[in-house]
Amino acid sequence: MLYHLTTYGCQMNAHEAEILAGVLEDAGWTPAPGPDEADLVVLLTCGVRDTAEQRALGKMGELKRWKLARPGRLLAVGGCVPQQPGAVERLSAAFPHVDVVFGPPNLHRLPALLETALATGQPVLEILDDSGAIPDDLPVRREGKVRAWVTIIHGCNHGCAYCIVPAVRGRERSRQPRTILDELSGLAGDGFREAVLLGQNVNNYGRDLPAEGRRVDFGDLLAQADQVEGLARIRFTTSHPANFRRRFLEVMAGARRVCEHLHLPAQSGSDRVLRAMGRGYDRAQYLELLKQVREVLPGAGVTTDLIVGFPGETEEDFEDTLCLVEAARFDGAFTFLYSERRGTRAAAMPDQVPPAVRGERLARLNRLQNQISLELSQSLVGSTQEVLVEGPSDRNPARWAGRTRTNKLVTFPAGAARPGDLIEVRITLARTWTLEGEAGGKRS
Repeated sequence: MLYHLTTYGCQMNAHEAEILAGVLEDAGWTPAPGPDEADLVVLLTCGVRDTAEQRALGKMGELKRWKLARPGRLLAVGGCVPQQPGAVERLSAAFPHVDVVFGPPNLHRLPALLETALATGQPVLEILDDSGAIPDDLPVRREGKVRAWVTIIHGCNHGCAYCIVPAVRGRERSRQPRTILDELSGLAGDGFREAVLLGQNVNNYGRDLPAEGRRVDFGDLLAQADQVEGLARIRFTTSHPANFRRRFLEVMAGARRVCEHLHLPAQSGSDRVLRAMGRGYDRAQYLELLKQVREVLPGAGVTTDLIVGFPGETEEDFEDTLCLVEAARFDGAFTFLYSERRGTRAAAMPDQVPPAVRGERLARLNRLQNQISLELSQSLVGSTQEVLVEGPSDRNPARWAGRTRTNKLVTFPAGAARPGDLIEVRITLARTWTLEGEAGGKRS
């Protein structure tokens, strides 16, 4: 039996796709070259952004013809969309050809759910709450041997006004530190060179764990992960600014493997909008955090998320965001048009910003950030950067690509380097999002 897996959304979904692939293959399924050859298609959906959700819903509709073309084919839908309030009923009504609907807490049960659907000929809808423990010993099928994602905490307690994550991912549940460290050691033993610690809010790691003496927090986990032999680099994402502590920066500064890159979603530069969002910090506090980052980790890369057009955002509010971007000088920013999410507080707020206004503001924001990103990239021309080689460039196979410790993408002529090598690259050209260079000596 052959399966094909399509994933939408964030790194959490991408990693859960690796787990789901391992679960299916452990149950006897084999990956198919594409959906046409598959007996099973699984869609892992994203409900955080409207664009990603609409793409997944459109694919569900398209797959009706695929399913009818050959009796016995199965279609399963998982990820965040099924966990939205009332989503199971809406999905079953709109897409009766879907055989299994499941949520993130029960992805390990997909083989059993498929068996039930086959045996009964009826759709199987199983959404579990977040009260139970998520199994830690599930098989994982990872691609390559360079980078591996490792979840350290599930869920989020913040409940920002625009965000559906607490509703679809539940409250924060940290994995045991020993389990995480064992997984990191196993990855190093398997030849992986970089581990990315994942969570909706990694800064809150350990707060929900029972204290045995002094509770292990995120700083402790970083320090312990830095001792794992065999790994070359450790990264993490995402950090909530309201929960970031200077001690985490000090641990990073003293660590050999933890990379000097932080993703700190600001979302807005307006204090009024930040209060309406429920972010838990103001503009001055955010800029103070950036000041600490640059004091403790000079030269660190800092990226962010920014939302344009949150309900009630005025031109003055938006100008405050532009001013924040000018002051912060982010290396890069993921910028989004506000999208209404059913079940969030923001969806019921008055003064929704017209789409045309949102689009115009987004274009202005992107022009400013792109200019800053280019200037910061150009400042690196002539420098030599440590690059972890990933493999051939997606755009030009004659060149290879890798990333600096500060998460800058670098391309260089293909040569003797291999994926997983740490090499020195002299930067010769800067573009907005990528650097080009000439490969030098190998570090390890």
